[in-house]
Amino acid sequence: MNISVRLFLGYFLMVGLAAWFVLNIFTHEVEPGIRQATEETLVDTAHVLAELAAVELAAGSMADGAFAKALAAARERSPQASIWGVRKDRIDFRVYITDRQGLVVFDSEGAALGADYSQWRDVARVLKGEYGARSTREQAGDGNSSVMYVAAPIVRAGQLIGVLSLAKPLSSVRPYIDHAEQRVKRAGYLLLAASALIGVAFSAWLSWSINRLRTYARDVSEGRKADPPTSGGRQFSELARALALMRERLEGKQYVERYVQNLAHEMKSPLSAIVGAAEILEGSPAEADRRRFAASVSEQARRLRGIIERMLMLARVEQLQAPEEAVVVDLAELLRRCISERSMVLQARQLSCQLAIGSPLGVRGDPFLLQQALLNLLDNAIAFSPTGGSIEVALQCREQRAEVSVRDHGTGAPDYALPQVFDRFYSLACTATGKKSSGLGLALVREVARLHDGEADFANHPEGGALARLLFPLA
Repeated sequence: MNISVRLFLGYFLMVGLAAWFVLNIFTHEVEPGIRQATEETLVDTAHVLAELAAVELAAGSMADGAFAKALAAARERSPQASIWGVRKDRIDFRVYITDRQGLVVFDSEGAALGADYSQWRDVARVLKGEYGARSTREQAGDGNSSVMYVAAPIVRAGQLIGVLSLAKPLSSVRPYIDHAEQRVKRAGYLLLAASALIGVAFSAWLSWSINRLRTYARDVSEGRKADPPTSGGRQFSELARALALMRERLEGKQYVERYVQNLAHEMKSPLSAIVGAAEILEGSPAEADRRRFAASVSEQARRLRGIIERMLMLARVEQLQAPEEAVVVDLAELLRRCISERSMVLQARQLSCQLAIGSPLGVRGDPFLLQQALLNLLDNAIAFSPTGGSIEVALQCREQRAEVSVRDHGTGAPDYALPQVFDRFYSLACTATGKKSSGLGLALVREVARLHDGEADFANHPEGGALARLLFPLA
């Protein structure tokens, strides 16, 4: 599934759950909220009416007094009011009044005169000096037939002389409840729709940014010219710039490879000429001159040829992202083979080479490249060892990695040179000849280590000489 679709679904699921939760709470709280507001209004109205009825109740003229006539006239009114879009055309209330014993002495509907209401919750609690209210269904099982009653004490000269109850049917406020619920639901649906649109826009933006990066990466991989996209936000811009930088470095390496190939091509002709001149010089000049010039030409030819071969190998290794032929290589056997290949040079310099193997260790990699790296470390130690000295080669396991170390007993490297020994073309004068090498050996060692997910380091040994190490992950 597309990452943008997954992000959209996750976003919409969270927003949808939050919206459902809010809507559910609101729809369940609308009716209680309106009922509470209605009850609060009934309390105020009941107390006002109780005060108005006190004089006539004390005088015993509730049935035909001004209070009763006023209520009757009010019930005949038509307010013609529009409240929140709901039309109100009639007065919906009922008032009944009881005496101190709870007997009904007045009923605005005339249905309960003389009835004993002393046990009804609204009347009973007020007679006890408490707040009285109740909600009673006129038809069992029908919640819409519920009627709210709020009672207020009628007091005259500091004495409780009766109770006034004001009734309001729930059916009269039901339109407002339904209207409020509809508005909440409508707002909720609009919220969900807006959230969906925002999610779609976000997903489209994310897809657009990712697709631009993907198109740019494809163009780079296919060698087409393309500008990095930098308008998709800070993170995408940084990623695009990183890809552009990677492309520049890759192109730089390709340029170096082409440069080396061109250089090698140009150097092969003069090398052939030098070798040919060396052959000619061996014939006619004086014996001393002939040998001196022939040796110099041959030496320079071999040196140039070695530079070409190492540069080509270094360029090839730098282009690799993983070994071409990765197999499990026995490092102990490989070290023995390298020392054997350099046995003639070691004898010529009267050098001893001691090999210490802690345990046979294997690494996964290219046998040829690993051998070239080890030979370069060994050649470096030979070049900087004093005649008659010794070289120590060790193989051991360190922190779940194979460590190959090569130590010579020469003068070591100057402190200023240590940070640069792995740089290409950087070299120091050899102990034996006083001449500098090509400066490509340790650079090749570092690249081979990188190719095999390993490390290469070089330092002066505390007891003298130099110590070079290679570390590889165990196979």
